[in-house]
Amino acid sequence: MAEQLTILFRDAHIVVIDKPPGLLVHRSEIDRHETRFAIQILRDQIGQRVWPAHRLDRGTSGILLFGLSSEIASRLGKQFEAGTVAKRYLAVVRGHPPESGSIDHPLRRQRDDYEFAGDRCSEAPQSALTHYRRLAEVELPVAVDRYPSSRYALVELNPVTGRKHQLRRHLKHIAHPIIGDATHGKGRHNRFFAEHLDCHRLLLACTQLDFQHPESGAPLQIKAPVSGEFAATLARLGWQAPAQ
Repeated sequence: MAEQLTILFRDAHIVVIDKPPGLLVHRSEIDRHETRFAIQILRDQIGQRVWPAHRLDRGTSGILLFGLSSEIASRLGKQFEAGTVAKRYLAVVRGHPPESGSIDHPLRRQRDDYEFAGDRCSEAPQSALTHYRRLAEVELPVAVDRYPSSRYALVELNPVTGRKHQLRRHLKHIAHPIIGDATHGKGRHNRFFAEHLDCHRLLLACTQLDFQHPESGAPLQIKAPVSGEFAATLARLGWQAPAQ
């Protein structure tokens, strides 16, 4: 049986899926060996072409929007570029960040496997803003790093801008890297989650998007609660997944 993606919303103009972790959105130069892409799987599943309206990192799960025409995808993309799409992510991070705050830290462009055709690398940093809120915390009596105990937190992230790897880079910037991030995180903590909590993924998920329908202009709110390995890890830490 052909692979199926979870469809959260679909009409004559757009389709929204819950992207699983580890799935590329589209073919890339860096991961040439990969054969699974969200675009291709969804196209085969619904029997028509789709165009992505925004990016999600390969390791990130959650809400991903597609237009059923290039024009519709472009209209959606302009909403993301204008900052009018409200985005909500959940992440598990190392340490206990403040109860709430904002990370206003410019980021340089990075070339990676989600580079769209026509994109160019730039040395000039681009403005990048993320708001966050701590939802839960835990201190485990395990010496993962140099301390006798290890602290972790569940945070809600609301990126205002949409720079590449923004959330992962911003959380590293404030010294609270996301668990499972092999590039910007801490290997010891990632290995602890893999070996003792049976969690082998990046603990970052897009759980809510609020935007305007590109054709009717009506407000749309799409939600996707965490599931699978993410939800199981929260349970092992004694946390409940936030109500959507």
